[in-house]
Amino acid sequence: MTTTDSAQTPAKAPAKDPWDLPDVSGYVVGVLGGTGPQGKGLAYRLARAGQKVIIGSRSADRARTAAQECGHGVEGADNAEAARRSDIVIVAVPWDGHGDTLKALREELAGKLVVDCVNPLGFDKKGAYAIRPEEGSAAEQAAALLPDSRVAAAFHHLSAVLLQDPEIEQIDTDVMVLGEERADVEIVQALAGRIPGMRGVFAGRLRNAHQVESLVANLISVNRRYKAHAGLRVTDV
Repeated sequence: MTTTDSAQTPAKAPAKDPWDLPDVSGYVVGVLGGTGPQGKGLAYRLARAGQKVIIGSRSADRARTAAQECGHGVEGADNAEAARRSDIVIVAVPWDGHGDTLKALREELAGKLVVDCVNPLGFDKKGAYAIRPEEGSAAEQAAALLPDSRVAAAFHHLSAVLLQDPEIEQIDTDVMVLGEERADVEIVQALAGRIPGMRGVFAGRLRNAHQVESLVANLISVNRRYKAHAGLRVTDV
């Protein structure tokens, strides 16, 4: 290669800063299963941080009651309306209703960024244990059932007790975020970062969601032994 050829070779673009995240303040967030402890807690925290939030439930009346209890401008609607009106939809329904709920909302969720935070768990006299769905994880089941949606996974390891406690100003924890598209993952990371004390951390593609979902069984054991509300922190990032 001549000196002239070398001089004409375009320089590589600088690596993107992994913490350069988008502004998500204008997105409307729907929370399906928002009348349950985890969903309601997430709705409350996001709305308290300034996000527009719509709680979804099978019962619109229950959703409106939960929304009123959250305050901060949260609205309530049935699941279908919440999905239609939202830009980002968090799925926080019980595991045993996960598949049926998503099947019924395939049309309303088309084109949406769907964030699955469901943990497939069983309980017996020995405590909590992980269940492995046929698809591999709850998030992968969501992706299979919602081919026209963009599916990510996050918000699995949060204490519903801490989320719903108005006396707690910040939740000191990291949120593992998984997904197939970097842009979608970064939106979810930024959404997590809206809540004081939280940070969204990329944790791989959806094929790795099972480990993240399953870890909740370990955290339940930690919490029971130590009477705590344990979360996670990732070091050196």
